Amino acid sequence: MKNFIAAFFMLLTSSVFAQSYTPAPENLAARQQFQDAKFGLFIHWGLSSMLGANEWVMNNRNIQVVDYRRLQQAFYPHLFNADEWVTAAKNAGMRYIVFVSRHHDGFSNWDTKYADWKITNTPYGKDVLKQLADACQRHGMKLGLYYSTLDWFREDYPYETGRTGKGTGRTAKSNYASYLAFMKNQLTELLTNYGPIMSIWLDGHWDQTNPEGHADRTSRIDWKYDELYSLIHRLQPACLIGNNHHLTPFPGEDFQLFEKDLPGQNKNGLSFQEVSQSMPLETCETMNNSWGYNITDKQYKSTKTIIDYLVRGAGVNANLLLNVGPMPSGKIQPEFLDTLKKVGAWTKQYGTALYNTRGKIIADQEWGVVVGTPTAQYVHVLACPADGVILLPNWAGKATEVQLFESGKALRFEQASTGLRIFLDQNCDKEKPDQILAIKLAAK
Repeated sequence: MKNFIAAFFMLLTSSVFAQSYTPAPENLAARQQFQDAKFGLFIHWGLSSMLGANEWVMNNRNIQVVDYRRLQQAFYPHLFNADEWVTAAKNAGMRYIVFVSRHHDGFSNWDTKYADWKITNTPYGKDVLKQLADACQRHGMKLGLYYSTLDWFREDYPYETGRTGKGTGRTAKSNYASYLAFMKNQLTELLTNYGPIMSIWLDGHWDQTNPEGHADRTSRIDWKYDELYSLIHRLQPACLIGNNHHLTPFPGEDFQLFEKDLPGQNKNGLSFQEVSQSMPLETCETMNNSWGYNITDKQYKSTKTIIDYLVRGAGVNANLLLNVGPMPSGKIQPEFLDTLKKVGAWTKQYGTALYNTRGKIIADQEWGVVVGTPTAQYVHVLACPADGVILLPNWAGKATEVQLFESGKALRFEQASTGLRIFLDQNCDKEKPDQILAIKLAAK
């Protein structure tokens, strides 16, 4: 009977939380700013970078805690420069950074008081998060923080029911109440000591569920998200909460995440969830095939591929969070910097047709997408059509003029019941990663 009462109470409190969450006015304003930003930099970096084999190396090689801990005494990222990271992002046209404060190996990249497994206990000894937060303030860059709810290191995390971290040598019985208190303490530090935090980007829920695509994705533990989310919103009401659980958003979340897929796609087998029609959206993607530093991964994405991803994301109202995995020295590898510089040249020239726009004006087309503002729309032609004609099917509105964005040259167009037809007349340059057309709209 006691168990029944406890279960009923838990269900009741969860239901109350689900019904009672109303985003604060500053949270709603932050959501709009987030959607306006369009482009962010994801940074996966920490102790695991020393092994040059991704941030999952502890799990993938079944490295036991007693052995993995030895890396702490050798970590010395002497070339880390927070201003260089922020400047690289800013010059690429990115409007925010999401930094991995703590990944699944449990290592904290800040001077936490609640664990000795942290960067200030390495020979380097400095709080990199404090340096990064200060640099973001100096450069006017918003800062979000990735935080893992999964832990391969701590014994109080419920590893017995998890899908990963089975080979790290833990034998003591877990204690989620203890682990929850630990997470609350750390999140309180992050949201108290490092200035305004744009978002908390949670990851690890899937460790306690069946794999993506399974009919039953119920969690094997009660994560107590009502307590975590309420804490975050209380400490910083404008802070946006996202959770990479690969499921329909839970109550208390402020934006929906998609991993390596645009919303509505499922090319990588992680995105079976329905796309939210009310929340801001974000998709995260790598610049090669790795999140953390991988010394052998040379599969670098081209500038054209990244611009395509950014623009097609905007077409479905999704930000692109593009990842880099800096080297153990603290430097971002030159291959990434070179591509970011080229993407930055594009955003500097064409950013007006990207930032502060909204998509879903027409369905995604093979040739590209359309985004817009209340007074103008921008047609992003990512692949020149063979017949030189762009059709915007089921297009609503009235066009007064269509121009090439770059030169202002007027283009022929006709509007019919089937949509808007734009005649490029040999004006589509196949060498450009994105040919942009500007549609001036008649006043309503």
